[in-house]
Amino acid sequence: MQNVYDIAHELVRSLRETDQYKDYKDAETKLKANEEVSRMMDDFQAKSMEYQTKIMSGQMPEQEELAQMQQMSAIIMSDPLAASYINAQMQLQTIIGDIFKIIGEAVE
Repeated sequence: MQNVYDIAHELVRSLRETDQYKDYKDAETKLKANEEVSRMMDDFQAKSMEYQTKIMSGQMPEQEELAQMQQMSAIIMSDPLAASYINAQMQLQTIIGDIFKIIGEAVE
């Protein structure tokens, strides 16, 4: 029987071979090469995390916060580098989510 940790490392190696992972890393490299867009993305992700944390803790964000998030999202998605990064990140997260679902179903 194979060691489960060895199998996990093999899964990571396989994941790194996917087009989605390669696209994500490429988009990340391009994003980080542009300091202004990279800083804008960092700010957006930090505010997004605060917003999501507030919702998950049962607090309702104020209308102003929602409007600010929508405005930031529109600005981010209008930048080709940022939009490409977000899209690549979402594609990779889909694969990772599918893997977690398969593991979860196997454990039940």
